[in-house]
Amino acid sequence: MKTIIVPLDLSDESLNGLNLAMILANKTGADIIMVHVIGKYTGDNYEVTENENQLAQTKLEGILKRYKEKISLKFTLSYIIKEGKIFKEIADLADRHEDALTVLSTHGTSGFEELFIGGNAYKITSHSRNPVITVRKSKIPSNIDNIVLPLDVTFQTREKVPYTAELAKVFGSKIHVITIQLGKLKSIDKKLHQYSTQVASYLDTHNVPYTVEHLHGSNITDVALDYSRTIGADLISIMTEQEKSASNLLLGNFAHQMINKALIPVLSFPNYHLRVTAEDIWTLGAFNP
Repeated sequence: MKTIIVPLDLSDESLNGLNLAMILANKTGADIIMVHVIGKYTGDNYEVTENENQLAQTKLEGILKRYKEKISLKFTLSYIIKEGKIFKEIADLADRHEDALTVLSTHGTSGFEELFIGGNAYKITSHSRNPVITVRKSKIPSNIDNIVLPLDVTFQTREKVPYTAELAKVFGSKIHVITIQLGKLKSIDKKLHQYSTQVASYLDTHNVPYTVEHLHGSNITDVALDYSRTIGADLISIMTEQEKSASNLLLGNFAHQMINKALIPVLSFPNYHLRVTAEDIWTLGAFNP
């Protein structure tokens, strides 16, 4: 990664995303851009826009000053204030930077509680063409030692592997590959074992330590989270599973549940992106349908 985009609503809770971004930047040298989005006003509301802009600038300057001592020579920390729809402006900003990662804090705790300014965490993740890490209120890990990587039977489930492997190499992490069987169909069990073997081969080739576990349960999210707690995982790597509605993109059920329930950071990948890493998979020749 070269650039880390950190959306902030200027609350203390949203700084969780910045705290994790600092850890990532110290390891990778990626520059951090904090972004605050205000509503776009016209005409008589011009004064309102200016007041919001000034308030945001004052607060962001304060954050810069507070985090100055944490900034190493490896990366820069800056901010930008934009006007418009939060999820669109953030996704567009990430698209304009090569090899960008968005790290954002969610504010919800459980159930139907809204996240990050009225659900924008979901919207940002579902509309992004780049990887996104969502962070809850829980303690930010000082290092990413253990990464859980769930596999399913979809063709795209393996696309997250190269990026996750590179992240693991940077942090010296162990990747815990898991498959979760909901029923007893032998065809699905065979496919899951095939995919896990392919992923293991890839990790072997790239000298990334790993484990493989085949689990069973009635809810994929709950099984994955229970396993993550058992091994003390610091990160879960999933696919976004975007679903198209009549007028919008929505998160798939698994991604939606995972972001809402996970107490550790969740790294999400859009199915239709990862152009370079997907090429890496096919070049290796280890991953076949």
